Amino acid sequence: MRSLRMAPPLPLIFLLMIVGAFGTEWSVKYNQQEICALKGSTVFINGTYTHPEHLTVRAAFWYIDPVKGVKLTDLSKDPDYSGRVEYFTDEQKHFSLKLSDVMKKDEHQYCFRIIAKVDKQKWTGKPGVRLRVTELHVETPEEVTEGETADLTCKTTCSLTDPTFIWYKNGRPLTTKTIKNNQLHLQTVSSEDAGSYSCAVRGYQHLSSTAHNLRVRYPPKNISVSISPSGGIVEGSSLTLTCSSDANPPVKNYTWFKEGGTSPVGSGQNCSIINITADHTGLYHCEAQNEHGAQNGTVMVTVKSQSLYAVWIAVGGNADPNAKDDTYTALQPTARSSDNVYHTLAAVQSSSPDDTYTALDPQSSSPEYHTLAIDSPETNDDVKPYCLSE
Repeated sequence: MRSLRMAPPLPLIFLLMIVGAFGTEWSVKYNQQEICALKGSTVFINGTYTHPEHLTVRAAFWYIDPVKGVKLTDLSKDPDYSGRVEYFTDEQKHFSLKLSDVMKKDEHQYCFRIIAKVDKQKWTGKPGVRLRVTELHVETPEEVTEGETADLTCKTTCSLTDPTFIWYKNGRPLTTKTIKNNQLHLQTVSSEDAGSYSCAVRGYQHLSSTAHNLRVRYPPKNISVSISPSGGIVEGSSLTLTCSSDANPPVKNYTWFKEGGTSPVGSGQNCSIINITADHTGLYHCEAQNEHGAQNGTVMVTVKSQSLYAVWIAVGGNADPNAKDDTYTALQPTARSSDNVYHTLAAVQSSSPDDTYTALDPQSSSPEYHTLAIDSPETNDDVKPYCLSE
């Protein structure tokens, strides 16, 4: 009976060496399986590779979206990537793909391909690295009321790697507000917080988000009251009081009051007073009101009375050379004509050595002196202290 002899182990060892030489030592490892990049930025896809020691790498390149049976296209030769891709490798078998000016259409699966010089040996690192592209977007409440809190969020469609967010208001960096991760926190909102907000990632400030407007509701403030015309106010004239205010929403009601009265004297942003009398003199209050509150503004109206007065002008005269320097002329108030014109002024020599005032006789008119008088306008007794709304 012949004995059964076992085959020597050498062929098995040899088989393992062959398998190892042609396949088991190939490998491609990526640092990340997925990368999120800002639109317009530059992204690097990195990793390491190995190959059988007896082989020499002839070529290494990148391609996208591997499909079985479809010829692979080197990205550097793809017109869509022309001038935007660079390949890097070193002796330690590190590799890197640099992709500049990332676009939304660059969202693909990126794979590294190695080809040896002999025996057509090659290796592909599947499934590769998934590239996602995002833009920044500011999310805010549409409106917030003064005194409330508000959170603004800088949103992305994928997770950026360790980003540091920067916030801008009306194009200027915010340095005094609380920023946590991708949120801007407004603890107590004021009307000054209203404005246009945008965000960016440090290192890519030029790729900031589209600005988003934050509206703040608040009661009237900064009330101002003006008078037109702005010159002196005299009896018989007219004027308009105008009330203006900063408020959101805009002021709904303007109400006018006169100091000392309990009832409104008018309403509306403009209030006109016509045929003014002295009774209109006083302090006027404008109350501006919207749904969030009210505030007052004041203005003083002073009416000047246009009374009868006379202006006397001395135009010349021959004085007695013996008269004293302290000789005066005087008006006789009873010497008034029916047309409200005073007629006479005369220089009279003092008859006594002391300072003597001599009244003028309206009949002794001297050609060296003349008089001017201005009539007082008639007053309207029907005028009342109220204003007409416009």
